[in-house]
Amino acid sequence: MKFNRRSFIKAAAIAPAITLPFVSCSETDNSVKGQNSGTGIDYSNLQNMMGDVKPISREERQSRIEKAQELMRKNKVDALFLEPGTSMKYFLDFDFFLSERMVAAVIPANGDVMYVCPKFEEDKVGELVKFGSDIRTWEEHESPYAVVKGILSDKVGRTGTLGIEERCRFFLYDGIKGEASGFNYVLADDITAGCRIYKSASEIALLQKANDITIDAYKKVFDSLREGMTQDDFREVATQAHKALGVTGSIGANFGKWTAFPHGSSKMQTLKEGDVILADGGCAVEGYRSDISRTIVFGKPTERHKEVWNLAKEAQAAAFDLASKSGTTCEDLDKVARGVISDGGFGPDYKYFSHRLGHGIGMDGHEWTNLVRGNKTPLEKGMCFSNEPGIYIVGEFGVRVEDCMYIGDDGPVYFSQPSPSIDEPFA
Repeated sequence: MKFNRRSFIKAAAIAPAITLPFVSCSETDNSVKGQNSGTGIDYSNLQNMMGDVKPISREERQSRIEKAQELMRKNKVDALFLEPGTSMKYFLDFDFFLSERMVAAVIPANGDVMYVCPKFEEDKVGELVKFGSDIRTWEEHESPYAVVKGILSDKVGRTGTLGIEERCRFFLYDGIKGEASGFNYVLADDITAGCRIYKSASEIALLQKANDITIDAYKKVFDSLREGMTQDDFREVATQAHKALGVTGSIGANFGKWTAFPHGSSKMQTLKEGDVILADGGCAVEGYRSDISRTIVFGKPTERHKEVWNLAKEAQAAAFDLASKSGTTCEDLDKVARGVISDGGFGPDYKYFSHRLGHGIGMDGHEWTNLVRGNKTPLEKGMCFSNEPGIYIVGEFGVRVEDCMYIGDDGPVYFSQPSPSIDEPFA
């Protein structure tokens, strides 16, 4: 099936609500409801999809704190230090901006969460605190590290082990270590990742919603392709489509030979007949993210395009099938997909398939644990990954097929259904 400004893969059957072509501003009546005047696209036929979304409950967050404390005791960690970021949001539903001033939480292995902030931010932080009530403050001339030391002294004693969340900035760790020199300091991945890797049913539902929305945004942007479209045009349509669907999200794309760069090129590109389009993007729903790639051809794909795309598709399917077998590890999935591509003539090893098979996904677009050689972590219920083999032929074109999946009760389940063919990006 040919992609051009007047046709989009059986659009009437696949997505009857979103079949408007991309038109210039001069061709469009600006009075149309929902129209974006910058691109001339009418988004009024996209409906907000967020009405049935259920946020993570307080009870679930409380259970996360309790699991973290259980893991602390198991790993002989006496307390966990967090600063604002994904993990603090995950456990405590707490958001705050980062600056040179410490705002942080300490979760002890036993007892209630405690907070640290500048004195002048105490009221604001107090509005945001949902677990625990002890907020300890420091004036501008005082040391926040001494405040942390005081918390550790009260909750743990003069010696012990403090787990530091992996994204904590070094100067905070260094300052705390200087004050509380009697403590041992360890990376807290066994605790934070030990909770976050395994998604609950409510998390799976939010990830599913994010993927459903991004697929609908993809349909809109692919239906809007036109010759001469730039990367910025493409991204703008995707951004506005996500917005109309109720979220913040985007999809980037590269055209032609620049698709051979796995993460694209910074060079300005304009779409022309026969170009391969490699698009990648997503959105967030209650903090949970989608990540989907699609490779199509603007026009009629050649036999070469089909050969390469079909091989990537075969590799993706092989990894998914293996994920259903008991005892499979993360590196096993990478190995089987890489083997398919190498055996198909695009090897050896990383020569054309130049990156790992996939990454964990959840509240961060890339998080634990990766589908990569050397990762012997066994697949378990609740784990979520991207499955994204690629073949990148520098100077010619590149292909990537990417859909995310989770491990359910009976094996792997896709959040977005893989493309049936290079002509049909949506199942």
